[in-house]
Amino acid sequence: MKAIVYERTGDPSVLELVDRPVPEPGAGEVLVRLAVSGVNPTDWKSRRAFPPDGWQIPGQDGAGVVEAVGEGVDRELIGQRVWIWEAAWQRPWGTAAEYTLVPVRQAVPLGDASFELGASLGIPFLTAHRCLTAGEFMPDALRAGALADHTVLVQGGAGAVGNAAIQLARWADATVIATVSSAEKAQLAAAAGASYVINYREQDVVEEVGKIAPDGVHTIVEVAPATNAAADVQMIRQGGAVCVYADNGGTEVTLPIRPLYVVNARWQFVLVYTEPKAAKAQGVVDVAAAANQGGVRVGADAGLPLHHYPLADTAGAHQAVEDSAVGKVLIITSDA
Repeated sequence: MKAIVYERTGDPSVLELVDRPVPEPGAGEVLVRLAVSGVNPTDWKSRRAFPPDGWQIPGQDGAGVVEAVGEGVDRELIGQRVWIWEAAWQRPWGTAAEYTLVPVRQAVPLGDASFELGASLGIPFLTAHRCLTAGEFMPDALRAGALADHTVLVQGGAGAVGNAAIQLARWADATVIATVSSAEKAQLAAAAGASYVINYREQDVVEEVGKIAPDGVHTIVEVAPATNAAADVQMIRQGGAVCVYADNGGTEVTLPIRPLYVVNARWQFVLVYTEPKAAKAQGVVDVAAAANQGGVRVGADAGLPLHHYPLADTAGAHQAVEDSAVGKVLIITSDA
């Protein structure tokens, strides 16, 4: 099989296209012939920061068809279309390849949804799900109606996680406010389903949110806590949560104690790999349901433009994500 491998940390030039034998699934594993691999910031950050144990195929997310199963796995899964999450977390078999191996629970039925959607679900949508379910006022599970009468603020509504948070929150019937930095990004956030869009370069976010939610918002999905902390403190309602999943704009944040403890506010930090197992399992169930019900989409009409790269140009795909490409970067791995 053809696969992208890196054996040392560095810039995208460390990624090499190689030929490797197709692996055999072990007990509890499935072999998936991949059609599409999704690229996330975590892929290039890992490639730069964490030396592999010998070699590593990058890519946590992907979609394809089950070709073989290991001992203890139902053979009826062979031929099933699936989406994959966390393929490369503490394992060498990522999704930037024609085939990958994952534990069976990490290959989720995709139904009739596109491989492009399947390869876009994992990290962004599971992260967004955790952000939407971690607060005091928020449900443990998402479904239609679960967030009715809730107001969610998504800081950075044109990013991949921001887009996922808007789509999942609207699927669950929340009122969604999104912030963006340009008119073009405002169109993307609106296409994703945001009820209100605020251009933070031209408008006062605190003032505008106050008009929409005078008592504050239930949850803030936060991409830039160091930049937005002071505003977030003013916008969170009693018992609300600020859910931080990235460190754009700075790696440290300062918080005023009294205004936050008076309202029993929560600051919840989110990394999907290490979140509680039960919460992640529920996220997989809910994201799969949203995809199967048509509640989440990809493409420009869903506020998430797609950028396609061939497997041989995985380095270009990584560079695009590292350069903050707007939309979803996908690698076409085979014709599965």
